[in-house]
Amino acid sequence: MSVFGMRTSNPAFSSYFWGKKKSYSRAKMSLSGIVFKSFLMLCLVALTASYTWKIFFEGTDIKWYTTLGAFVAIVASLFISFKHNLAKWLLPIYALAKGFFLGGISAYAHKRFPGLPLQAIAVTITTFFVMLFLFKTRLIVVTRQFRAIVITASITIFTIYIISWILSFFGIHLSFIYGTSNFAIAFNVVAAIVASFSLLLDFYYIERQIGKAPKTREWLATWGFLITLIWLYVEVLRLMKKLAIRF
Repeated sequence: MSVFGMRTSNPAFSSYFWGKKKSYSRAKMSLSGIVFKSFLMLCLVALTASYTWKIFFEGTDIKWYTTLGAFVAIVASLFISFKHNLAKWLLPIYALAKGFFLGGISAYAHKRFPGLPLQAIAVTITTFFVMLFLFKTRLIVVTRQFRAIVITASITIFTIYIISWILSFFGIHLSFIYGTSNFAIAFNVVAAIVASFSLLLDFYYIERQIGKAPKTREWLATWGFLITLIWLYVEVLRLMKKLAIRF
């Protein structure tokens, strides 16, 4: 069962990428390869995030760093989506650009609520290992119905975000999403939960492709993890910020 032709909420793990294609490479995807590439890309994210954080507290206006970082990351992701053979070259650009964005929003959050980004990072890391434990022990089984629910929820959430982003250009801000009302907080909670469950889908598809897919697909797997982890961190940071304002 799939939704819009995708078997996972993460575009990096859709049938478009994981469909059966002939490969003349003997090297196959390995867990160590994915872990190494993921660690390397996270270091790049941390590099630009730290730089943006540093210049912000030195008095530099980082609005354009944050905005352009988000824009470049989106463009890089779009190119990877349609030209997945370029993932090896575009993923570092995506990671560096995303770092500028994350560094910006984290610096703003820290200025108002000291220590909040570090707490969000701790929650994100903890959630990652909890989801990995639940997946490996099969306490949560990734069934077709489970995948369908997570996919549908993810598409709905991203559609709402895209619509709200477009409306913002016309001066229309959806307070029921970005405000601190009970509904806004509940929406954030749901988004964070869906992002967490998306990790299970990522684990599921990577597990099925280890030793089967060409080794070059490790770059796509890494891209997929970055998308999910960053989404989870942003949702957690946003939720914690709302709770701090509200309570």
